[in-house]
Amino acid sequence: MLIPVILSGGSGTRLWPVSREAFPKPFMKLGGELSLLQRTLTRCLPIADSKRVAIVTNKEYLFKTEEEVHALPSAKGIACTQLLEPAGRNTAPAIAIAALWAEATAPGSTLLVLPADHLIPDEAAFQSIARDAEALAADGALVLFGIRPTAPETGFGYIETGEPVAGTAAMRVKRFVEKPDTARATAFLQAGTFVWNSGMFCFTAASILAALEAHAPDVLAQARVAWAASRAGATDARVVLDPATFVACRDVSIDYAVMEKASDVVVLPSTFGWSDIGSWKAVAEQFQADGDGNTTVGEAMFVDTRDTHVQSDDRLVAAVGVDHLLIVDTPDALLVASKDASQQVKEIVSRLKLRGHEAARLHRTVARPWGTYTVLQEGSRFKIKRIEVKPGQTLSLQMHHHRSEHWIVVSGTAKVTCGEKAYLVAANESTYIPIGTRHRLENPGVMDLVMIEVQCGDYLGEDDIVRYEDKYGR
Repeated sequence: MLIPVILSGGSGTRLWPVSREAFPKPFMKLGGELSLLQRTLTRCLPIADSKRVAIVTNKEYLFKTEEEVHALPSAKGIACTQLLEPAGRNTAPAIAIAALWAEATAPGSTLLVLPADHLIPDEAAFQSIARDAEALAADGALVLFGIRPTAPETGFGYIETGEPVAGTAAMRVKRFVEKPDTARATAFLQAGTFVWNSGMFCFTAASILAALEAHAPDVLAQARVAWAASRAGATDARVVLDPATFVACRDVSIDYAVMEKASDVVVLPSTFGWSDIGSWKAVAEQFQADGDGNTTVGEAMFVDTRDTHVQSDDRLVAAVGVDHLLIVDTPDALLVASKDASQQVKEIVSRLKLRGHEAARLHRTVARPWGTYTVLQEGSRFKIKRIEVKPGQTLSLQMHHHRSEHWIVVSGTAKVTCGEKAYLVAANESTYIPIGTRHRLENPGVMDLVMIEVQCGDYLGEDDIVRYEDKYGR
């Protein structure tokens, strides 16, 4: 019984300003109709024998992840369980929890562990290799997916292959190598005995738990404590991991904790197209270039420009007399970088966080379980938002200490609770919420509710919210 386990927790700081803390890389669409998470699901669901899948992700992404799964036609009839982390603790604790979940709910199962943010265009080839990995895992092996290198890439870890495994396409793992410099990467490519470490695995739940017991007993012991503390409120759809016990797990990758120490580790060299989309340079390589090597997502115009990637959702971007650039335009932030410096974009995110800048975490349009809000304009003592509430959805009963709010309904009908009163506000009507007043916004209709909110006050931060009731458990 093969169960895909999708790891969907990384923030993708190298892909800022599209990937942000509250909207990380797995939700990016890269110019297509499906997000990276949805593509990963589409790739693995046809070989999910039990029609079950687990997604390990941060609890903040619960509702967005549910939305992504429910919007995918191929996921109909699939039982999806979210294992919700209070904070990221790397891949070893995440895989330990997934194995404990599988042991408890599907004894004897084999886990196919996949990062949510990889791109593999040849799904049939991947599925064939995954079946080979399943067969190897059934004999107790810990199976890694290695990618035959096509260039001296310095952004990936490498695996040196050893002796072949008789009767299979797999090879013993001789050693793991950290991301090399260009000279070593070139030597690895020429040697022909190295593969890229893709971060994809296959093993039975029993095998990985035994390996953790042997090589990282502290990680497994703490994961067992966290699993035991989390089971009381668990459902088939979600397991909210206990914060105190899960955060106490050692922050360590499965490679360091187990794979570099275990003796029964094998690698399946693979030639299907693969990218971990680890930088904007890697994104650019996914698109067809024009005669000058330029690639685009959105509308762009090039004059005397070569080897430049432009991504813009809303505006025309014109590039004149430049070479080898990455230009990524979003409504509230613009990135201009040399392709050679694409790995350094994460430093921008670090500096934004040090300044407490919201652009490190949020887009101008922010997804919420009930819909979205978009900041249209803000200044001294005011902020203007466009709020869209899905049919039948309700915001929390809340209060603000530092701001009042004016609501103007553009379309749909709002049900408003303000203090002790509850009333309807129709399109082209408005209402006022004074500072310190308990209030709630609901959409009782069958069409989206769209309204404009004008905030006025001394402090307009998103953390000025006191919640009294919230159907989403925030």
